[in-house]
Amino acid sequence: MGLIEILLLAVGLSMDAFAVSVCKGLAMKKVTFGKCAVCGIWFGAFQAIMPMAGYLLGAGFTGYITAVTPWIAFVLLGLIGGNMVKESMSKEGDKSNDDLGFKTMLTMAVATSIDALAVGVTFACVPVRIFSGLNFLLNTVIGVLMIGVTTFVISCVGVKIGNIFGLKYKNKAEMAGGIILICLGLKIILEHFGVF
Repeated sequence: MGLIEILLLAVGLSMDAFAVSVCKGLAMKKVTFGKCAVCGIWFGAFQAIMPMAGYLLGAGFTGYITAVTPWIAFVLLGLIGGNMVKESMSKEGDKSNDDLGFKTMLTMAVATSIDALAVGVTFACVPVRIFSGLNFLLNTVIGVLMIGVTTFVISCVGVKIGNIFGLKYKNKAEMAGGIILICLGLKIILEHFGVF
């Protein structure tokens, strides 16, 4: 995965955090930079930690499954993306509250970043190549930092959008994120067959 794929992946993964941030902003009477930053730091940190953990877990067994690694990446990204699209069409009401406490934010940060753990496994299957002069581990670290920073920014923006516009963009963002992940999975499998 190169720079463009990592940026698209970062945007796709951050859509869950964006949706939750929109709900947080909706529940807040007044949004400050500090409140936006709290959401951004929690979600951004976990969106960076989880893929790194997934990469480290996946790197231990990629030697045994090299022949099927593109398929693993395709299936994982397809399942995560499909689930995001399904959730975006759900009619369930959101339970919004403005609590930014440790327990609440930890729970939400973990919940919104579980899919990033699975994506991290795909980094072991389809290595990150942002800079050709660096080894795979450093490229992966740079990739997960990009995901974290992207999620930080998108989460901060989500809090503000939620406060101003309400839930208008929440489902659209989740659907867009799911479609991006599905398309990345398709790209990986098509590259495996030499289409690109």
